[in-house]
Amino acid sequence: MPRSLEQYLRPGLKGTTFCPGCGHGILLHAVVRAVHELGLDRRELLFVSGIGCAAWIPSPHILADTLHTLHGRAVAYATGAKLANPKLTVIVVSGDGDLVSIGGNHLIHAARRGLDLTVICANNEIYGMTGGQAGPTTPRGAASATTPGGNPYGPFDLVRLVLGAGAAYVARFPVTQPRPLTDAIKRAIRTPFFSFVEVASPCPTQFGRRNRLEDVGALYDRIRDLSISRDEAFGRSAAELRDRIVVGEWTPEDLLLAGGGRVPGAPAC
Repeated sequence: MPRSLEQYLRPGLKGTTFCPGCGHGILLHAVVRAVHELGLDRRELLFVSGIGCAAWIPSPHILADTLHTLHGRAVAYATGAKLANPKLTVIVVSGDGDLVSIGGNHLIHAARRGLDLTVICANNEIYGMTGGQAGPTTPRGAASATTPGGNPYGPFDLVRLVLGAGAAYVARFPVTQPRPLTDAIKRAIRTPFFSFVEVASPCPTQFGRRNRLEDVGALYDRIRDLSISRDEAFGRSAAELRDRIVVGEWTPEDLLLAGGGRVPGAPAC
């Protein structure tokens, strides 16, 4: 991390809490750089996280007010903080298990209500810190602690889930594209109402080890090779896009163009 950004880190830190090769360190850098480039006043900034590897991104690393909450309840706490002090810029950073499985109802209803929150979901496709169980984003066929023979269920498409629930801005980028990821986080923070950024982040300790991808470079190559832009994905069949990571930005108008959903606040058809 450049020395110009060290002012955003808590004094006395000696490295991060993440396993070697974890993508969450890159996401930490992207979050800090976005805050710096936006010139946000840290006196009016609050980070909220739940439980899990990604929940350690803001706490203990970032030198700002951080609220480290219960498993699955990060969005609920963030909602309370924003309602109590609307001047706050509230940013939730947590993992796919915390936000989408344990806290799934909080996520979709926060998007439905349109509260001005920015939620960043670090998606490592597995429960990392709590034992390597399959989660709502674990790919079909992937091995985990609870699916040693392969996960039989398809994963959530988080973009469609949150956009369909009413989010005003949704983006998905991998940590292998740090500059577009940082720009998406900036746009999410600037967007009024509810915004969501999904971040594909490799987990060598749980996902990689259990799926025989123990080489960290191979894990990053996998995410890079699976990533495809919205423009490249346009017109391809569902079979062609299966297991691909479609990256880019979405707004409610994308649902309308696709023939479904509605703009937040608009009357239901």
